[in-house]
Amino acid sequence: MKRLLLAALLAIPALGWAQGLSPEVLAEISRGYSGSASDKALHNALNSAPISNLATRSDQVMIDTHFSDKVKTKGRTDQKSSGRCWAFTGLNVLRAKMISTHNLGEFTFSQNYLFFYDQLEKANLFLQGIIDTRDLPMDDRTVDWFFKHPIGDGGQFTGVSNLVTKYGLVPSEAMPETYCSNNTSQMRTHISTLLREDGLRLREAAAAFKGRGKKAEAELEGKLQDMKKSQLKDIYHVLAICLGVPPAEFEWTRYDSKGEFVSSKTYTPLSFYREFVGADLEGGYVMLMNDPCREYYKVYEIQYDRHVYDGHNWVYLNLPMEDIKEMAIASIKDDTAMYFSCDVGKFLNRKTGVGDLNNFDYESLLGVSFGMDKKERISTYASGSSHAMTLIAVDIRDGKPVKWMVENSWGASFGYKGNIIMTDQWFDEYMFRLVVEKKYVPARLLGYLEQKPVMLPAWDPMFLPEE
Repeated sequence: MKRLLLAALLAIPALGWAQGLSPEVLAEISRGYSGSASDKALHNALNSAPISNLATRSDQVMIDTHFSDKVKTKGRTDQKSSGRCWAFTGLNVLRAKMISTHNLGEFTFSQNYLFFYDQLEKANLFLQGIIDTRDLPMDDRTVDWFFKHPIGDGGQFTGVSNLVTKYGLVPSEAMPETYCSNNTSQMRTHISTLLREDGLRLREAAAAFKGRGKKAEAELEGKLQDMKKSQLKDIYHVLAICLGVPPAEFEWTRYDSKGEFVSSKTYTPLSFYREFVGADLEGGYVMLMNDPCREYYKVYEIQYDRHVYDGHNWVYLNLPMEDIKEMAIASIKDDTAMYFSCDVGKFLNRKTGVGDLNNFDYESLLGVSFGMDKKERISTYASGSSHAMTLIAVDIRDGKPVKWMVENSWGASFGYKGNIIMTDQWFDEYMFRLVVEKKYVPARLLGYLEQKPVMLPAWDPMFLPEE
């Protein structure tokens, strides 16, 4: 038996070499490139231009900009070099509602204010997660996930709902953008390093108490919480230096859409939110998903997919696209914008701001075919939700949607007046998430929301924070 096992082990390298790239195999596969004049011309062209530029179809006609139904919005925002699209999108949804309800001119909320508390809460989520998993080994999947993702500036609508409900809102002038809020990478890197070190110290303190009994466990819990508070003081200090200190109260002068004075009053962030928005963000909205990898008409929840430790995980109802479109159209027709996310970079012409499956002909340029469907792209990490925007328009012809439009947060000069227009076919392939007010959910679907969610791990392919 031992001889058979030894022979099997010795055979493994030989099998590996047999499947490697031998000179004969390399010669065979290299014949796939003919080196023709057209191949050489393409090589020369690709030596000085991006693939997408050369694959852009010259016969593709610019899509028209008429929409049968459109939500009224004013102004465009710009997240600059940051991953805060979730905050911009969520606040743009609330902004459109506030402008309409209170007859305002152009107005924006402070994304920087919400971002400050987002980063502080995410730091607490990480540190408390390390405390909760202190008895697990470092190579445990959950512990490993925490240390790989201590903090980030991407997120979901649950971040908007939890943070706004807890901390309120302020106008942009009450806490303006800073260089670090517009350019988050360096701040994120330093805070991530600090948190990883803090996580190690928490685990070391926990290890020192192992095996001392129940009394020591109670003492340990208090010690870890004290350590966490001290660590969070450092995080707060860094955030205050980089982003500024959030206002406890502020004075805001209100003008109507004609620029005429209405009132001037002192608010706290929570009183401002309650007076001008007041929406039930945690109970009044539903997150929908189109994920063909999983069973439709089921509710799913992703563990640790939240911004606030004592907040809510992201919970969504997985639906076929036709159901999602029905609710999206109902919301737009009622002049209500929605939080929308997609795989924005796929087949997007950045010059025109149009998402169309016919924008690029990669197959003709590269001489290969791409055949995966949406389900296959998701399961192999070839596609996933990468960016959140505000869904504001649909064009319906003969009772069916032919194109959609979203308000983006890349500035007014990007795309079509700061917007992205997408064909209905693009929508089918690369749209993933939509958040709608519960009143737009048909009665036939409301019952599905009562299911106990299927819990998914934090590293699920659908856990891709929008940036």
